[in-house]
Amino acid sequence: MIRFSRLSLMRGTKILFEQADAILNPGEKIGLVGPNGAGKSTLFSLLQGELHPDAGDVDFPASWRISHVAQETPALERTALDYTIDGDIHLRRLQAELAELEATSQDTKSGIRIAELHTALADAGAYTVHSRAEQLLLGLGFSMEDMQRPVAGFSGGWRMRLNLAQALICPSDLLLLDEPTNHLDLDAILWLEDWLKHYRGTLIIISHDRDFLDGAVNVILHIDGRKLRRYAGNYSAFERQRAEQVTLMQAMIEKQARHRAHLEAYINRFRYKATKARQAQSRLKMLEKMEELAPLRAAAEFSFDFLEPESSPNPLLVMEDVTAGYTDTDQWGNITGTHPILSTTRFALQTGERIGILGVNGAGKSTFIRTVAGELKPLSGVFTTGKGLKIGYFAQHQVETLRNEESPLWHLTRLAPDTREQDLRNFLGSFNFHGDMATSPVAPFSGGEKARLALALIVWQRPNLLLLDEPTNHLDLAMREALTEALAQYEGTLLLVSHDRHLLRATTDRFYIVADHRLKEFDGDLDDYRNWLFDTRLKKLETGTVSVNQEKTSRSTVDRKEQKRLEAQERQRLSALKKPLEKRIAQLEKEMEQLNNTLSAIDRQMNDPTLYDFANKDKLKSILAQQAECRKRLSAIEEEWMEKQEALEAVLSD
Repeated sequence: MIRFSRLSLMRGTKILFEQADAILNPGEKIGLVGPNGAGKSTLFSLLQGELHPDAGDVDFPASWRISHVAQETPALERTALDYTIDGDIHLRRLQAELAELEATSQDTKSGIRIAELHTALADAGAYTVHSRAEQLLLGLGFSMEDMQRPVAGFSGGWRMRLNLAQALICPSDLLLLDEPTNHLDLDAILWLEDWLKHYRGTLIIISHDRDFLDGAVNVILHIDGRKLRRYAGNYSAFERQRAEQVTLMQAMIEKQARHRAHLEAYINRFRYKATKARQAQSRLKMLEKMEELAPLRAAAEFSFDFLEPESSPNPLLVMEDVTAGYTDTDQWGNITGTHPILSTTRFALQTGERIGILGVNGAGKSTFIRTVAGELKPLSGVFTTGKGLKIGYFAQHQVETLRNEESPLWHLTRLAPDTREQDLRNFLGSFNFHGDMATSPVAPFSGGEKARLALALIVWQRPNLLLLDEPTNHLDLAMREALTEALAQYEGTLLLVSHDRHLLRATTDRFYIVADHRLKEFDGDLDDYRNWLFDTRLKKLETGTVSVNQEKTSRSTVDRKEQKRLEAQERQRLSALKKPLEKRIAQLEKEMEQLNNTLSAIDRQMNDPTLYDFANKDKLKSILAQQAECRKRLSAIEEEWMEKQEALEAVLSD
């Protein structure tokens, strides 16, 4: 298990954690949430040993294998497939040692070690690693051809996918994922969510995708007020519990305020009256000892509205047999070649429609949106737009179009040179660009702040057609929720490409899908689309089966019969040692889970302000006794779990 005990940590002058406590049980899937700057990534650094607490402890078994996603990818000439397998460092070390011994050694001692290495490689999954790596890469959106391309040939986003594949292929007891969906599209996110459901170790995820958290985690660890607060369930369950706690805490604060007022009134009336002085002094001490209840801090609320369009033509646009794609031009601007992506597209958009565009990565979703936006001219066909069409276009890389040396006010003034500065400032203030921030250069802004500014510029123009291509890429949970609510109230027409399922469900009425170089209406919802994606992926795997099996056969250099005999012999030996330990560990983990559930139930009871009324004195005493007994029992079980875990690790490392 992972135990944070009285954890305190400062970064510079900022206190991130102060006397924070939490316990995470083995095998749990945890979503780590909290406002920006609360310390989520810092907590990952603590778990990886990159930082050390200023006070307190972070404990977990020393032999646990930790896997995380590297943030940088060198421009290597290694193929994507080999680079992915490099993530299993233990396997690569065994392979390197075997290659060295087979190339240089001839004696009996070396022969024994070579035999041991073949057994170790079999246990490490060396004879299935290529097929496992291929399945990972297919799931993350790579084709079989992509797997043989050098790492240097991929863009930054695709290199991050390779780093994610490395983290997933590495055998681990603790998997740390920091915003793993940032560089993924919807099909890859759905695949990753399904993969994580079958992961057997302890998982901690930082993510701003609420649907992804709902599908992948069963515990939420919330960083709030420099403390760590644990909630059972997924993100939606956390939101419900959090709302209940905020309401309850407010009621307790109001009750305490009434009690304080009553004590103060008594003290003021009888402080100097001889017959009541003693009682007044007693109440004064009660008042001094009364701990001030602090309100629970809800997430900072932020909201905005899309202005009502001034007018809307109907239909807004019509495409007749349009072929969309890209052209090559020479130095004089003459077209020298074409690259069609979508062909014979027939599409009409009526006022008020709200459409989500689905499709696997690279199918042509962005090409379609760019054609509608007028950034790409159709290669053929007829594209007609209605008179008065006014498009608000948020591209995937919209934040890169902002001028870093200029301010939000400068950007807005370019759009509205005749509007009073105070009106522009008021508008920017509604998007949280207040005071000096409105006149500061954009360069040091976070990705989320730049995305918020880009949205503000679109809102100001009062479009009657919104084209949004992955608008949530840089947004945190609060800003995503604000965008979702604003789009739900938007009175214009919407075309949306997004990997955020919550946003798609809440803001669109129907879907179109881009597949096989065609755009067509999709008859179904996001659950149907998920099934369609898995069917498509299964077909990919089936077509790749031959190459996978051939690869395995060509790389098998040992006698399989002898190898299997050695494997069976070693497994029998380890099983005899491991089985009783694993059985007891499983029993202890089940007891720990039951006790943690009981303690959570007790915590909920103790949040009830009526429990502290005089009439419930006996009930409170009983609950406190039960709480103390549970904690004592849990502590003893945790100690035994640690002992059994260490014994098991000793067996495995023998």
